Amino acid sequence: MIRTRRLISALLVAVVCFVWSGTGLAAEERRDVIASRGVVTSASPLASQVGADVLQKGGNAFDAAIATAFAISIAEPGLSSIGGGGFALLYNAKEKKTYMIDFRDKAPAKAHENFYELDEKGRVKNNAKATGWYSVAVPGNVAAMEEIHKRFASKKWGELVQPAIGLLEQGVPVNKTLYEFILSALDRIEASPSKDFFQKTFFKDELPLEVGQKYYMPDLVKTLKIIAAEGGQAFYKGAVADKIVAAFAKNANGWISKEDLANYKVAMREPVQGTYRGKYQVVSVPPPAGGLAVIEILNILENFDLKKMGYGTPDTVQTMIEAQKLAFADKNHYMADPDFKAVPVKTLIDKKYAASRAALIKLDSTLKAPKPGDVDALAGNTTSFSIIDKDGNMVTITQTINHFLGAAVVPEGTGILMNNQMNAFTTRPGRANSVQAGKRPLSNMAPTLVLKEGKPFMTLGSPGSSRIITAVSTILVNVIDYGMNLQEAIAAPRFHNSNLPKTTMEARWSPEIRKALEDRGQVLQIYKEVDLFFGGAQGAMILPDGKIQGCADPRRSGKAVGY
Repeated sequence: MIRTRRLISALLVAVVCFVWSGTGLAAEERRDVIASRGVVTSASPLASQVGADVLQKGGNAFDAAIATAFAISIAEPGLSSIGGGGFALLYNAKEKKTYMIDFRDKAPAKAHENFYELDEKGRVKNNAKATGWYSVAVPGNVAAMEEIHKRFASKKWGELVQPAIGLLEQGVPVNKTLYEFILSALDRIEASPSKDFFQKTFFKDELPLEVGQKYYMPDLVKTLKIIAAEGGQAFYKGAVADKIVAAFAKNANGWISKEDLANYKVAMREPVQGTYRGKYQVVSVPPPAGGLAVIEILNILENFDLKKMGYGTPDTVQTMIEAQKLAFADKNHYMADPDFKAVPVKTLIDKKYAASRAALIKLDSTLKAPKPGDVDALAGNTTSFSIIDKDGNMVTITQTINHFLGAAVVPEGTGILMNNQMNAFTTRPGRANSVQAGKRPLSNMAPTLVLKEGKPFMTLGSPGSSRIITAVSTILVNVIDYGMNLQEAIAAPRFHNSNLPKTTMEARWSPEIRKALEDRGQVLQIYKEVDLFFGGAQGAMILPDGKIQGCADPRRSGKAVGY
């Protein structure tokens, strides 16, 4: 048995938050970088360095994105994996065009809306939708990287996979974020069918590896070497697929089949686009992702003079919380996989519709669980990284295996941590996000690009479940309305409300602000001063002098690297 919960509890108490100067925090290690030719920023300095090395060797942002995606999958192994999926936005500067790749995991052919057995309280028995073999959806990560390579890359495929292999062969040091996540997941590891794998990889003498100690994943090295040599299709139709299928045949009655893997395809979708304060064009990811909600929040806020109201004042925070509630009311009601249900995108990003929603906001009282708007009145633990290169190509990708350790299962001989994205579906039949074969579950991921007067300006993305949407929209407000540099905007204290009774806030918000909000009816739940709960945003911005600022969130272990 993994030793001693009492010891682990004591270790958890000792956790120290990341901090950043200029945001009411003490200074620590610098997270941002200003470079002249390109930057890569991710939640892992190792992965950021991999991407920056690709740029420095003549690769473009798309080459760097592929290399970074594979590297972050092994540098943040419980949060991202080639056994997961996500969403990518890619701006091609030569074409002046943005592409969106939906590589969200898909429900296998055996899935249906009544598949999971419920208890008398309506909960899934044995937590089967959230953990174990039956919680896994068909992964899209490798297919997405292959699609990016086919369309945009300049370097050879194997050359871009190799850096991740090299990192694993050397051994990857445990960082503070991974260490904390392992401590939080001891019970899941203890109960996991793949417990031996996790103990061998992340533990020594039955205790978690400490920060700085290295972990090795020899089976994953073999898997990546096959993918590097044979291409991405090895994962879906070749030797890697055979091992995955064999594991599901042995442990889950063939829940994921050979056909499920062979039939997986990414979806190329039209990005959703909006404007903010006139000269900023905001481009984000459409349903089933969360970018539409980011744009709706900004559209609602555009009806208020936030700059005049002042940064961090009770009126400003109240307005932003209420805008979040309204956008989430719409998201939770209307959003779904557009291949299975029509989503009223045009209405939800319409400025007049946003004005009608903004009219519901009052500064002296709070909305109690607002309902979704009438669209007929007018005609988804994660990681994120961002890249800008010397030519103005921009990439922002958010990828995930959902919960930490995903399904907590690893097909034997692969080293691949599989996602638990089936948990992102609702168990209620007949809903927009009900389980259905071949369907992609709803997601909050919202990688976003910003153009300023038609020119490349910013990339941004974050992990954090529903906090992704509020983090991204708040950071954009901090930059555009309040003139913060991107690092200040990312590190600034956050609040969040996804149309729930309580608003969550970091403790850096003053007692006076909290009291003023409570007087208006807000029910607050206060977290640590700098809390991973609120995500780990990564972004890059082109400065007025043409240099590029890459920025990493102090809530994670990341760092920007440039040259």
